[in-house]
Amino acid sequence: MAKALFEGLVRDDNERAVPVVYVGAEPTYVVTEDGMRYHIDARKVDEQVMEIFNENIKGHQPELADAVMKFMGSKDLFTKVSVDKNLRDFDKNLPQLYEQGIPAEARQYLGMMGFRVIINRHGDLVKLDMPGAVADDE
Repeated sequence: MAKALFEGLVRDDNERAVPVVYVGAEPTYVVTEDGMRYHIDARKVDEQVMEIFNENIKGHQPELADAVMKFMGSKDLFTKVSVDKNLRDFDKNLPQLYEQGIPAEARQYLGMMGFRVIINRHGDLVKLDMPGAVADDE
């Protein structure tokens, strides 16, 4: 069953939390506006965010790999090779990620760091707060 990747991290354009509701087996983000509940396919929102992640990863793989290794507390060569491969093949790993989802602990950590996805009632990405993201000019 598919998962909403950013459950707990999505807000509407009025900064209100957007819950996840399953319609059958499909996750939806529910935006309430003027008393109406709009069920937005979670995949539509998640793909917009993941596209931005993918763009940010390109050209910064060595720095990201080093940061992941430091976060994991590992200096193992085999782990480094695995991290490098996963960053290179980021877009190829997305189908599996959509099925498994992002672990709740990781989403909590992202939230504590200030990560937020802002959408409108149509599911369009209005704003993405990604603290610590690498700017193009850095």
